[in-house]
Amino acid sequence: MTVHYAQPFMKTDTRMIQLSVVVITYNEEENIERCLRSIVSIADEILLVDSFSTDNTVAIAESMGARVVQNPFKGFIQQRSFAVKNAKYDHILALDADEVVSAELLESLKAAKQNWTHDCFYNNRLNKFGKRWIRHGAWYPDRKMRFFDRRKVSFGGVEPHDEIVPVENASTAFLKGDLQHNMHENIFERIQKINEFSTVAARSLNKKGVKGTYFRLLYKPFARFWGDYLFKWGVLDGFYGFFLACASAHYAFYREAKLIEMQRCKHKESKKKAKRVDERIME
Repeated sequence: MTVHYAQPFMKTDTRMIQLSVVVITYNEEENIERCLRSIVSIADEILLVDSFSTDNTVAIAESMGARVVQNPFKGFIQQRSFAVKNAKYDHILALDADEVVSAELLESLKAAKQNWTHDCFYNNRLNKFGKRWIRHGAWYPDRKMRFFDRRKVSFGGVEPHDEIVPVENASTAFLKGDLQHNMHENIFERIQKINEFSTVAARSLNKKGVKGTYFRLLYKPFARFWGDYLFKWGVLDGFYGFFLACASAHYAFYREAKLIEMQRCKHKESKKKAKRVDERIME
């Protein structure tokens, strides 16, 4: 699939579209205002799909003009798909509550909105770990598709990571500017998330019929570390670049080990444990 760079805004031969910005949330009162303020100038609709937050997320969003729909959380792929399908307009900007559209990306979005030339648009995501923006390794450029015509995409990925995928023959372009991801994580929290997310990922692979093997158990972590640290230049991010490459390898190892365990043991309590993991992830 060929990806083109979006052209600068031109006043001739423009086709203005109406835009729905959709955000999925659960207890995001610390992030939601910053997220919505970054896109309010281009949104014709703001739709918040919330999973019954117990804090002030909904009140803050409604005060900023958002339409709120409650939907039980059954997974990131399902929730994102639900949000997109329930938007008022076909053209979508899909965000997480801890993401902020940078000034440069906002200008790119405005230009694309006023002169819609492609079906789907990619952009880079810049992730923050602790107090540092990570600019190398697997974390950057963390290319995402978040700006698209919903009639031209499908929803995929492996839980807990959703992916918006252009359909066959859909035209794509690349937008300049970063989507800033304010993770507010430290090392302790990243290790916790690795344990939880690797369980969800192993369960998803198991459902898809992926066979857990010793080769995968050994190869996947090895490839993750050296790929992230050296081939993707994670070494240039110093201590955190080294830690994140190690963390990525550990994630792959835990995922593969849990996949083998699931297929060998078939624990009777697996469904109960999976439900508890989902509840912890949403906290």
